Amino acid sequence: MTERTQKLLIVLLPIALLVAPAAADIARAQQAPSSVPVTDWLEPPRIQPLDFTLRAPEPPDGPALVEPPRIQPLDFTLPRPELPNGALQRPLPGEQPLDRPKLDDQSLLDDLSARTFRFFWETADRKKGLVPDRWPSQPFSSIAAVGFALTVYPIGVERGYVTRDQARQRTVRTLRFFYNAPQGPQPQGVIGHKGFFYHFLNMKTGLRWATTELSTVDTALFLCGALFAQSYFTEDHPLEAEIRDLAEKIAARVDWPWAQANAPGITLAWRPERGFSTHAWNGYNEAMIVYLLALGSSTHALSRQAWESWTDRYDEVWGKYYEQEFLMFSPGFGHQYSHIWVDFRGIKDDYMRERGLDYFRNSRRAARAQHAYAEANPMGWKGYGQGVWGITASDGPGRATLLYEGEERQFRGYVARGIGYPETHAGLGQSYDDGTIAPTAAISSIVFTPELSMQGIREMRARYGKHIYSEYGFLDAFNLSFNYDVGLHRGRVIPDFGWVGDDYLGIDQGPIILMIENYRSGFVWNVMRKNAHVRRGLARAGFTGGWLDRTDREDPRSIEQEVIPVQTP
Repeated sequence: MTERTQKLLIVLLPIALLVAPAAADIARAQQAPSSVPVTDWLEPPRIQPLDFTLRAPEPPDGPALVEPPRIQPLDFTLPRPELPNGALQRPLPGEQPLDRPKLDDQSLLDDLSARTFRFFWETADRKKGLVPDRWPSQPFSSIAAVGFALTVYPIGVERGYVTRDQARQRTVRTLRFFYNAPQGPQPQGVIGHKGFFYHFLNMKTGLRWATTELSTVDTALFLCGALFAQSYFTEDHPLEAEIRDLAEKIAARVDWPWAQANAPGITLAWRPERGFSTHAWNGYNEAMIVYLLALGSSTHALSRQAWESWTDRYDEVWGKYYEQEFLMFSPGFGHQYSHIWVDFRGIKDDYMRERGLDYFRNSRRAARAQHAYAEANPMGWKGYGQGVWGITASDGPGRATLLYEGEERQFRGYVARGIGYPETHAGLGQSYDDGTIAPTAAISSIVFTPELSMQGIREMRARYGKHIYSEYGFLDAFNLSFNYDVGLHRGRVIPDFGWVGDDYLGIDQGPIILMIENYRSGFVWNVMRKNAHVRRGLARAGFTGGWLDRTDREDPRSIEQEVIPVQTP
């Protein structure tokens, strides 16, 4: 054997010793059963980088004769914090590079939907299904964000982001936890009371966070997700049967009459330390879905009187603003949340029949007023108009009173921002506009104002995407008028740009992907219109017309299939 051959063997032998066991492992894995028990995770295990360090075999009577130079293994670590469940494959269908975006409408929606889906899939707790209220700061879980997630997972199936088995396993774990976690009147160690859930939950234990309230509206948003899962997972499969059963049990145990401390209305909240809130849901806002689910309960249903108490102040909030006449609520989210799950096109209750309108068209008018407000820009903020619009509850730079263009202006952190009310309705309360734009406000109105919302997506992505569009799509909010060197509540000030939030919020991410999907396919609406709880609630509230009265099973058209001229009332 030549000296050259000996050296070659010394180099190749360690590699052969390394590869052989790996090949055996692969062979064993290929012979393993394909089914995965529900207690295991379907995400592939993290693959450790191979150690390619070359070493000669050590003889039995001494150290190795040759020690080749050490070759460092390649580092495949993603440049971001490790996520609880591990990242999905990259890119997802439709996802595109951040630095080379395609700005046509279809590509923008594909990329935004894929990234927003990954927010819910990758940040959720892997055992309990808890979704952080915000990420990456993750202070606690929001039950409303969990409800959005339960609705988002089937979109992942339909769009090819995950398999149906992955989605149902994630869903059944979530519902198992929320059904089995302890409930009771004690202030700690429970997830809720009387079937309701606390607004925020500890991300580790899943139990009440600090002294947060038992929230009727956030419980309703969670229930929407659970009931959506009930209506989507209808295959003859044991896990899907369990999903349907758990969703029914969770919804059935909610004691709606108990929450009528201000009967016949439904109270906002309860705390064991001081009892019920003194306020009930009425007027017009995001709580329409609360009453519909309460009326539609199979075990603790409220009477029609509860719905009438909800609508009895409608005349006080009906008015004309920015050339639109509608039921007013200043922040954008109040016109969106209930519409995520319920297709209000063509169905009317008594009040809307008298007005010759439906709630869908009411929200369209509200979105147009939002757009018109941004174009008018009465407070002179930077960046408003020319397609950029949308004010809602969102993060902000922080509480401060500062000079802007020679005038004192108040800024806020997280607050329910809005476009205000006309002078005729000044008694409805103050609504903050401090120059902060929340992309979710315009995007989640895409079913109401397709052209205006799509323009908002294009303009915000093209003009400001470098600063406000990242891992999971649009960051929560930005303010081009805030360029001050002061302490910030959240986010950062970028020189020559302005303030940008540094978190994604679950309750703002959810409406983005869900309303985009309703716009494109009507998917969420078409699934949810088959749910018995929703149909009962609408019927008991007096809704008739449209798809409620149809006997055929054809799904309603998507918004993309409809022609909605900008001037349609």
